[in-house]
Amino acid sequence: MTDYVHLARTLAPVIAEEASRRDAERILPFDIFEKIARSGLGAARVQKELGGGDVTQCAVAEIFIALGKADPNVAQALFPHFINIEQLRLMAGPDAQARYLGQIGRGRISSGAVAERTGNFRGEIHTHLAHVDGKTVLRGRKFYSTGCLFADLIKVQALDEAGKPLYVMLPRDAQGLVLKDDWDGMGQRTTASGTTEFHDIALSAEQIIPTGHWSGRRNYVGASAQLIHCAIDVGIGLAVLDDAIYWARNHTRPLRESGVSKATDDPYILYAVGEIAARVRAAEALVRRAAGYVEQAARAQLEDVSRGHATTEETENLLVQSSIAVAEAKIASTESALYVSQKLYDVGGAATTQKPFNFDRHWRNARTHTTHDSVAYKYKAIGNFLLNEEPPPITFTY
Repeated sequence: MTDYVHLARTLAPVIAEEASRRDAERILPFDIFEKIARSGLGAARVQKELGGGDVTQCAVAEIFIALGKADPNVAQALFPHFINIEQLRLMAGPDAQARYLGQIGRGRISSGAVAERTGNFRGEIHTHLAHVDGKTVLRGRKFYSTGCLFADLIKVQALDEAGKPLYVMLPRDAQGLVLKDDWDGMGQRTTASGTTEFHDIALSAEQIIPTGHWSGRRNYVGASAQLIHCAIDVGIGLAVLDDAIYWARNHTRPLRESGVSKATDDPYILYAVGEIAARVRAAEALVRRAAGYVEQAARAQLEDVSRGHATTEETENLLVQSSIAVAEAKIASTESALYVSQKLYDVGGAATTQKPFNFDRHWRNARTHTTHDSVAYKYKAIGNFLLNEEPPPITFTY
């Protein structure tokens, strides 16, 4: 039986080796994704009968902490693959699961083209199906398509002609599919989060997975997605901690007025490294706690679905609790990653700002990655739940 957490931790040093250079020179990690595909890591959450490991959400958190520490770009680019698995497990029928999760169980990498820049609100979808010459085709444009350049299989969020939501599953070589390497963010530079265009891509019925029956229904996928984002940010913080320790031991010089001869005896260096460690470890603990809640909610809801039941009241409560736990972890992991990535400079001083070390990538990556959703709304949701027993909104960010 594959130990997927061990597998991720084994891959991590290989991923980390050239992470700084990839960031500095914006080299997309195609070779790393080939290694991930060959390793079988992508099958971690696929059901065992379809070739996967059916690991827990706790294991998923550990996998992404390890990957996030090695290179948060690789971790984020693999994020849609894991969320595709959750959405297919929960929302697709048995035939679609066998077809697409079976491919993933055999080592194929998937990704997702979801977010658009059109409309008045975040999350609006305008990519849609149309009928042309007796064929159903996909039309539209996605602005954020994280990881799609590395994928064999691409899941697209779209609308049918009646405006109902659905997923479309596309092979990488689909005629009319255009993938652009035009992402130019200041951080997470190598996630391949660029534009995807769909020019009347002809579809078969088996490529279309309706999801309208899930609209307005609470499910565990949002919490699972946020858990992975939290884990990536903890990974960034752990990488900062390692760099702070290494620099303090090998490069930092004490101030003359410190009264000590080694930086590792300087009380303010000790304070800075200790504070970095405490903040990162606290966030890590909350992520692991949240993972346990998400695991309970996911297993309960998948069990409800397998029995053909609607979500039970007990499962609904577990879903709410998991969303709140993940919101708490999201706050801690976001604030920790941002804080420690700038605190690193208190350990090393001006020398740590030099380009060859590229330590600024930690802050750039953390700042870019944590813009996915507003921490302010997480505080609000937690307070509203604790004071008014109001559950969090039913959205992908909870």
